[in-house]
Amino acid sequence: MSQRPLISVVTPVYNTELYLAECIESVLSQTYRPLEYIIVDNCSTDRSLEIAESYARGSDIIRVLRNDRHLGVLQNWNHAMRQISPDSRYCKVVHADDWLFPECIGRMAELAEAHPAVGIVGSYRLEETKVGCDGLPYPSTVVPGRELCSSRLRGGSYVFGSPTSLLIRSDLIRARRCFYNEENLHADNEACYDLLRESDFGFVHQVLTFTRRHNEAVSSYAKRMNTYILAELLILKKYGPLYLGEDEYRRIFGKRVKAYYRFLGRSVFQRKGAEFWNFHRTGLKGLGVEISVPQLGAAAAAALFSHALETVKERI
Repeated sequence: MSQRPLISVVTPVYNTELYLAECIESVLSQTYRPLEYIIVDNCSTDRSLEIAESYARGSDIIRVLRNDRHLGVLQNWNHAMRQISPDSRYCKVVHADDWLFPECIGRMAELAEAHPAVGIVGSYRLEETKVGCDGLPYPSTVVPGRELCSSRLRGGSYVFGSPTSLLIRSDLIRARRCFYNEENLHADNEACYDLLRESDFGFVHQVLTFTRRHNEAVSSYAKRMNTYILAELLILKKYGPLYLGEDEYRRIFGKRVKAYYRFLGRSVFQRKGAEFWNFHRTGLKGLGVEISVPQLGAAAAAALFSHALETVKERI
């Protein structure tokens, strides 16, 4: 790239003093320039702001902003995305507890510049000690967006990872008032389906990002409620008709609802509280699916029978 475009790097921050310095240093260590690095502090109560400002004093690419009031997670993500320069061609989100390998931005930008139809670029990522996002066969570097999304809705490999895993064309971000759907806890996943309606997906076959797994509030809530199963059904309901034929969509949706009942049937015996059942009842109702007591009872009975059968097998 003879004339390199400006790339915006964005890190929303809230109480991540344990990891923030490592995140910032990984951005400053990028082999690619020019960069602007925007750190948005969401009224942290720990040393996060102090750490960010200490790095900003020694760098000409870091800009630190502090919110006037604490925002919700997705509200803050959207607020942070709106801070990118009007001159930037690509945007790279880096969550404050993640980090980038030195060649990350350069390799991703190189692919995007070579393929103007690509709206999102991903890569392999290191999830603690495991390599993920490995669903595309080598050497596939560009996949039509609609093809990738329809494959995923059919149950294909998940290659989007998290926001840290992706580079996105800035004009696609600027074209949306709210880049992330603030009604969906897994809005980063949904955003990929939205963007790939009009663009292709690029992939670098190299481990370029690191994602940390820990029990922070959002991750803990998602795991406790299993918000993922509802989010997948929400995305299928919203984007299935756009990426799949009518008959195929109805068949897959019906299959996923049956799988949802099997999940709820197992949950009956796991002493889930009222919060869990209210979450799933309300979420399914919003998708036009009322929980049927007879179906739930049948699913619970099937789960009980399966558990009893497994117990017998273990004793034989």
